[in-house]
Amino acid sequence: MRQATIAKNYAEALLVLAGRAKDLGGWGAKLQGLADAIRQDAKLRAFLETPKVAAAGKAQILRKALTKRAPVPFIRFVESVVRNRRQMLIPDIAIEYADLVDKVENRLHAQVTLARDPDDKTRKLIADRLSRIFNKTVVPHLTIDGRILGGVIVRVGDTVMDGSARRKLASLRTQMLGR
Repeated sequence: MRQATIAKNYAEALLVLAGRAKDLGGWGAKLQGLADAIRQDAKLRAFLETPKVAAAGKAQILRKALTKRAPVPFIRFVESVVRNRRQMLIPDIAIEYADLVDKVENRLHAQVTLARDPDDKTRKLIADRLSRIFNKTVVPHLTIDGRILGGVIVRVGDTVMDGSARRKLASLRTQMLGR
């Protein structure tokens, strides 16, 4: 079985558990925190990767680290992942889980490029308009790039909506020069 499929299966199981606990976001944050620790902490990564420590020992250490920080079903989930020797998939599981939560909550992420840093009113306007266009709650991730001169470029998955002044000027130039 491919690792992406395995990660998705674990994410789906966690989604069910988090749904029962009525805390999709909280469990996602805990899983993301664990995934970030695995990515960033070389000692933790080496500990989890080494075959010298039995899976039961790894699970026990993680249980101690997570006790008082996470609910018991979450800890049992992590122990299950470790017992099945899939602990290095936790960062992939976190990504899959976040995608599943976005689907459940009818949420979409958009990369939005602007020429200048917008004020709060403009940020809200962008989010509201994109939400109306896509008929989902859109979470805009803003990037500032002065090269677009003005307007906005929106990327959602493979879809790009380029309303930048730079593109409009290039189009006008092409029309005027007949190229």
